[in-house]
Amino acid sequence: MAKINFGGVEENVVTRDEFPLSKATDVLKDETIAVIGYGVQGPAQSLNMKDNGFNVIIGQSYDFKRDWDRAVKDGWLPGETLFPIGEATRKATIIQYLVSDAAQMAVWPVVKQYLNEGDALYFSHGFSITFREQTGVVPPENIDVILVAPKGSGTSVRRNFLAGSGINSSYAVYQDYTGRANERTIALGIAIGSGYLFPTTFENEVYSDLTGERGVLMGALAGIMEAQYKVLRENGHSPSEAFNETVEELTQSLIRLVDENGMDWMYANCSATAQRGALDWRHKFREAVLPVFNDLYRSVKSGTETKIVLERTSGPDYKNELEAELKEMRESELWQAGAAVRKLRQGK
Repeated sequence: MAKINFGGVEENVVTRDEFPLSKATDVLKDETIAVIGYGVQGPAQSLNMKDNGFNVIIGQSYDFKRDWDRAVKDGWLPGETLFPIGEATRKATIIQYLVSDAAQMAVWPVVKQYLNEGDALYFSHGFSITFREQTGVVPPENIDVILVAPKGSGTSVRRNFLAGSGINSSYAVYQDYTGRANERTIALGIAIGSGYLFPTTFENEVYSDLTGERGVLMGALAGIMEAQYKVLRENGHSPSEAFNETVEELTQSLIRLVDENGMDWMYANCSATAQRGALDWRHKFREAVLPVFNDLYRSVKSGTETKIVLERTSGPDYKNELEAELKEMRESELWQAGAAVRKLRQGK
């Protein structure tokens, strides 16, 4: 492991320098890796491992025909590298359990039935294990239980891999039956194309992940955009102006500067007027939202958010409810303005 200084705090991380792909290949040379679920993370992780030369098969229910057909389109062959979930689990020594959190609860009796002694059960989210009292996902004692959680969507995992950069991931070991769990975990992190790996626990991964998704990464971001757009429109600004000042400049310019060299560098490369105003107002925004984030974290840690997810997403009408919510967002003036701006930017 390499010791890296993060804001004055030293942490151990695993890079591809001390754990290269060749070492991962050696660690996993006798393993068959079954990726269960070809939805969000499944395609990216399986294709990256396949491209890296690992022995990968897919487990996917044919009842979800869209995902099955997508797997076939991506080159997985029914009966050779594409199987029903139970059969893929039985054939594998490492089972990457990448169906949705609600589906993990539903499919668990099938997966558990086919686990063999010494197998590794791999997660990319600490949800099912941390909240096992709610999910019922309680692994047998004679297997390894491990986690590699890429810090991005499946699309980003695949895109970064193809670009040669990789996406950073956290990793954890919940249960080490074989004595090889840590080595297996890191090797799998390298195999799926991680840029570097930092240690965590199943609990910390899910607490930080659920907080981040509901907060800065998605929930807070969307809410803040909606609020600013509303204020600008109510004060007479046009949809295009309100959208450009709320979303377009952030996504097409400023966030890229943050990515390159940090927030201070972005500030340093903006006008003096923007710098001064942003430096002053960031404190007000921080103090305003801090109570909301504290409430959010408590809701996550208590299991309240998990309960909501499992109840809502397992409902018979959830897909229709979700589409209705997304349709409302898509057809709002804010995001209709966004669609028009994107077309103009792309010259259409």
